[in-house]
Amino acid sequence: MKHIKLSFWGFLAGLAVLWLLADLRLEMPSGFGSWRNALINFTGIMGMGVMSVALMLAARPLLLEPFLGGLDKMYRLHKWLGISGLVWVTLHWLCKQSPGWLTNLGYLERHAHERAPEPANPIFKFLQSQRGLAEGVGEWAFYATVLLMVLALVKWFPYHLFFKTHRWLAVAYLFLVFHAVVLMKFSYWGQLMGPVMALLMLGGSLAAVVILLRRVGLSHRVLGVVTQVHAHKPVRVLEVGVQLQGRWSGHQSGQFVFVRFDSVEGAHPFTISSAWTGDGHMVFLIKGLGDYTTLLPDRLKLGDPVHIEGPYGQFNFDSDCERQIWVGGGIGITPFVARLEELVLAPQAKPIDLFYATASPYHLAIHKLKLLAREARVTLHVLVEAHDGRLTAQSICALVPDWRLGDIWFCGPARFGHALQTDFAARGLPGKNFHDELFDLR
Repeated sequence: MKHIKLSFWGFLAGLAVLWLLADLRLEMPSGFGSWRNALINFTGIMGMGVMSVALMLAARPLLLEPFLGGLDKMYRLHKWLGISGLVWVTLHWLCKQSPGWLTNLGYLERHAHERAPEPANPIFKFLQSQRGLAEGVGEWAFYATVLLMVLALVKWFPYHLFFKTHRWLAVAYLFLVFHAVVLMKFSYWGQLMGPVMALLMLGGSLAAVVILLRRVGLSHRVLGVVTQVHAHKPVRVLEVGVQLQGRWSGHQSGQFVFVRFDSVEGAHPFTISSAWTGDGHMVFLIKGLGDYTTLLPDRLKLGDPVHIEGPYGQFNFDSDCERQIWVGGGIGITPFVARLEELVLAPQAKPIDLFYATASPYHLAIHKLKLLAREARVTLHVLVEAHDGRLTAQSICALVPDWRLGDIWFCGPARFGHALQTDFAARGLPGKNFHDELFDLR
């Protein structure tokens, strides 16, 4: 999380500094009109900047995964940038509309608009001729952007509708690019601000086209077929086996893929629950948490086609620490199952303790987990909340006295993970030694 926080605030600060160098170094605003124009320019620059990066992240660039900590972290940054963009474009709109409102309320006097002198630069002259169209297009694109972003943030909005409507933000963005290019202060183009904004909007526009043409992740997609469907009804978990039918470069335990069983519903991210052995087979453990995953056991059949895209994620158990502590909460046990299978095939000497915390014990799954942990030479601790209470940093430290020599890998409910991370940080665990997977990509 540290990298995405630094990236978010660093980008905002860098863009703000560029605007200051391009705008306020010339002269300080004086009077309402001057300050309003400066704020219109500032909020417009900030809004287009953050939305451009958000669009580029939505295209799932694999090159950024190592730096930002995986696609799950990239999507969290995408979400923060999207919310920030919503705030900036709303402030931009408010700055634009404020004179009319203040005049109607009697706080400002209405002044006749002075006709601007004819621009000598032919490019500037052309942009000036498009101002009316750009303002109208920008206003309607703003309304569409606000609506689509609000729908994306509302959790009760069905995923399959979110999946379809969220793509239309790319269309609204392209209209906003036209609005920005025409109306951006012409003097910016001759300063560092101009090339930076041009690159950002070009990158965002290319990403928008990729999204609209449904080409995201095209180079790492593969077809498969369902070979196993087994419902573990007591815990509402569906075990699905898939046989890939195309070229697949393999995956690391702990990674996830986007799986599309149904073209209407769209792709959902699921952690791979099996080690890669080169035979094209993978397994998923899918918890019934929403309408789609709850009904999936009744819809999925042997032989059904599957579209797989990935793999993504940096939750790969790669560290230089002397030992590791794994914590799986509920269905968050899935990446650890894959890693256990991997360790059975390729044992290592590093001591590992796996804590499996569950509120709904399923004896068959726990029995299999014990057998697998024994083969992988991993010490397993199963904690059922009703008997053992909630798993805490204190109880982990008591069972693993040399915990300071290792790092912690957590996958489970966000509140549970945040509580553990906070407690371990208070005990002196470096932030870089707590690794977590962010389930919520929306």
